[in-house]
Amino acid sequence: MDASQHQSSDNTQTPAQVMPIKFRHGYYWLVIISMMSIYTLPRLAQAASPELSMREFSSGQIKKGVRSIGFGGDGATWGNYGLVWKDAGTALADYGNTDYTNGNDFQFEAVGFTSPALWHDMVVYVVAMDGQSNKVNFNDKSPGLGSAAVPVEGSGKDRALFTKIAMPLGQGFSAGVLLSYEKSDFQAADAANANQSVSYKTLWRPSGGYGVTWQPSSTILLGFRALFNNDLEQRTDSTGLAQGSAHSSEYRLGGSFVPWDGALFDIGATRLERNRSLDAFHAIAYHPNLGFEQKLPSSAVTVRMGLDETSPTLGLSYKFTPFNLDVAYVKDMSYARVGDLFGTASNSLVMTLTAHY
Repeated sequence: MDASQHQSSDNTQTPAQVMPIKFRHGYYWLVIISMMSIYTLPRLAQAASPELSMREFSSGQIKKGVRSIGFGGDGATWGNYGLVWKDAGTALADYGNTDYTNGNDFQFEAVGFTSPALWHDMVVYVVAMDGQSNKVNFNDKSPGLGSAAVPVEGSGKDRALFTKIAMPLGQGFSAGVLLSYEKSDFQAADAANANQSVSYKTLWRPSGGYGVTWQPSSTILLGFRALFNNDLEQRTDSTGLAQGSAHSSEYRLGGSFVPWDGALFDIGATRLERNRSLDAFHAIAYHPNLGFEQKLPSSAVTVRMGLDETSPTLGLSYKFTPFNLDVAYVKDMSYARVGDLFGTASNSLVMTLTAHY
């Protein structure tokens, strides 16, 4: 998870006074965009297969970063790949847990390293992640299980390696790219007949993304981020092996501004498109990313809150040299993407400890 995506804001903003009329205009736009996004745009773009869905609780959070998660999940601004260069010379450890009220549980662990500043302040960031579940109960539909969805139980794993390269370009611009390698699997069996089982696996295909930001002044940041995931999905049950491509594209556009000393408002939107040939599935959805952050007078603590698509978020950062601890809470994480496949309500906690070496 990028250290740039979960640092407190003292390295990314300069205290400034903004005229009240500008704040009011920003507030009005915040309300308008929020209302439009929530009430007029499609709500769901679900990945129905369990091995792809569980990625939303693991690698999806690695790509956002803990600061961005607590801040409303806006990967276009402070979670942008293009800003990784700001965190040269750091190492980090991540942990995340998503616990459903029905007992289903998903968690991940990750470790990462950001190089010292290289040519023209370019940095290279590498993170390795391992995600897993407990024995999950849900309804699954597969030809070998019958014509309708039936109760099943099983478990899954998600392993990934991500590399990000970023650098400043001058005139307030920064750019970065993401290269990703990820494989997932899920083994499930009919809850009433353990002899009827289904196995899901993904085979890696080239995937990645890029991000660009522009900071024309110390009080404004604008950004765009794109992410492309490609997999060959395999499903094996009593009818044999079936396989097909699974593609997703994600576009994020956002901006943030400083309304007063130590604070940030963030406004963004996400377009998500998914295609899965195994189930002839195709969906497009748009959702908001809204966030607010305030550094407390102690300057060591920053608190934040937001709305990540349809999921409310809270966040906290605490700096104690040479470390930075970031914590984020999400209610019903990724509901807009996973729906009620694993349950109707969940609580998620994601933490990152960053060390500057």
